Amino acid sequence: MALPLVRLPDGWTPAPDALAGRVVLVTGAYGGLGAAVARAASRAGATVIITGRRKRQLEQLYDAMVGEDLPEPVIHPLDLEAATPTDYEALADGIERDFGRLDGIVHAAASFKELTPLSVHKPDDWLRAMHVNVSAPFALTQACMPLLTRVPDSAAVFVLDNPDLVRRAHWGAYGVSKAALERLVEVLHEETDTSPLRAHALLPAPMRTTLRRAAYFGEDTMTQPLPDTAAQAVVHLLSEQGRSARGAALDLRVPA
Repeated sequence: MALPLVRLPDGWTPAPDALAGRVVLVTGAYGGLGAAVARAASRAGATVIITGRRKRQLEQLYDAMVGEDLPEPVIHPLDLEAATPTDYEALADGIERDFGRLDGIVHAAASFKELTPLSVHKPDDWLRAMHVNVSAPFALTQACMPLLTRVPDSAAVFVLDNPDLVRRAHWGAYGVSKAALERLVEVLHEETDTSPLRAHALLPAPMRTTLRRAAYFGEDTMTQPLPDTAAQAVVHLLSEQGRSARGAALDLRVPA
């Protein structure tokens, strides 16, 4: 990896008010990791804006969070496959109008269809993965940068995948896009290192998600832990305590 690897501080657990007063935007919010991040950030005191393509699933997450006595999230449907720069600007404008600030973005959305050799990789699937996994996080972050750099401290968190695995055969556009996303974090860090905006990468351990089930056909995904640990690590990165991990990849994998 080009990014330096860091670990969570020993014994760290998120404080109940770690994100108090902060506004956090989560993409792919009804996915396994996205939903866990929305809950964890809300428990830590943040106002959470949940985005995704399917409004009904966002509403189900909203109902579930309210049913768990968490603060009400804010729903903003956003189809990353079809969104234009105008859509990202409209989202940023809406956040400024409704909240007057933005303290963090968590790019939890991901496009992965199946393990496929390059010789038969469908170009449409390739373009979709590259767009959702790289171009959309860039465009959304760019649109929100005026808000993110206006507050005293903010964070953009990008989710990577195990580079030892996704560089192998058949990982196709997903593997290439995660490598490109790492470089995006590196460049963003170089350009914002003296600003309030911190660029972070997250390198999760295996977890129980739909993407994992699709990629590891035949594995009993239920044996993997829920994404809760990764979500708590995201809270760490979003909080002031995450400053020490600026420009690095927070590695949650079990050491070899």
